[in-house]
Amino acid sequence: MSDSLVIIPTFNEKENIEKIIRKVFSLEQDFDILVVDDGSPDGTADIVKRLIIEYSSRLHIEERKGKLGLGTAYIHGFKWALAQDYEFIFEMDADFSHNPDDLIRLKDACLNGADMAIGSRYIKGVNVVNWPMNRVLMSYFASVYVRMIMRIDIQDATAGFVCFRRKVLQTIPLDKIKFVGYAFQIEMKFTAIKYGFNVVEVPIIFTDRTEGVSKMSPRIFREAFFGVIQLKWESFFRKY
Repeated sequence: MSDSLVIIPTFNEKENIEKIIRKVFSLEQDFDILVVDDGSPDGTADIVKRLIIEYSSRLHIEERKGKLGLGTAYIHGFKWALAQDYEFIFEMDADFSHNPDDLIRLKDACLNGADMAIGSRYIKGVNVVNWPMNRVLMSYFASVYVRMIMRIDIQDATAGFVCFRRKVLQTIPLDKIKFVGYAFQIEMKFTAIKYGFNVVEVPIIFTDRTEGVSKMSPRIFREAFFGVIQLKWESFFRKY
C-alpha cells in the first residue's frame, strides 16, 4: 500500500478512465487510486472493476447512486482515505486536464513544508491549453474576484488539482463543507488557510479535455459567485 491516494470522481468518463488509471500506475512513484463514481450510465464503473482484477491492491472504487456533485464525491473520498491511513491525499480529474506527472511535484511540495499544494494555472501567467478565450477569462477573473472578496493570496482559487497532507483533512470539519462545484474548491482552500495551514501553489499547465463532456454548468458558476460572499460573511462568526 502506498502512502498516497489519488481520488478521481467520475460521471460518464468511459473514454478516459482506463487511460488515466494506467498512466498514474506507470509513474516512477507509487500512488493508489480511488474512483468515486456517481452511477455513470456509460459503464465507467464496470471498466474500473475490470481493472481492479489487474491492480487489486492499488485500485479501489466507491459507487454512489446518482449524480450527487463533485464536492460530495471528494468528501466521500476524503473520509475513505482517512479511514485507510493515507498520508497524502490528492484531487485529480479523470480527463487528463491535470497531467498525472505533476502528482509527483505536488507531493514534493508537501514533503518540503506545504500542508496543501495546489496545481495552479495562474501562478506564472496563464497556463491553459485548448480553452476558448471566454472560459479562460471567466476562470482567471473568478480567481481575481475570490482574492478580492476573501482576502487570500491564492492565484488559482478554483483549481481542482490538489494534494492534502492527512492532518488538513483531519482538522477541517468535512461534514460542514457545503458547496459542490467550483465553490467547493474555494471553500476547501479558504478553510485550510483559516485553520493556519501552509497552502502553496505549484505551477502546472492545464489542458482541456479532448474526450468526454465537460461538467461545467451555469448553476455551478452561480454557486461559486454567490458562495464566495456567503463564505466570507460566515467566516466572521466562525471559530477556526
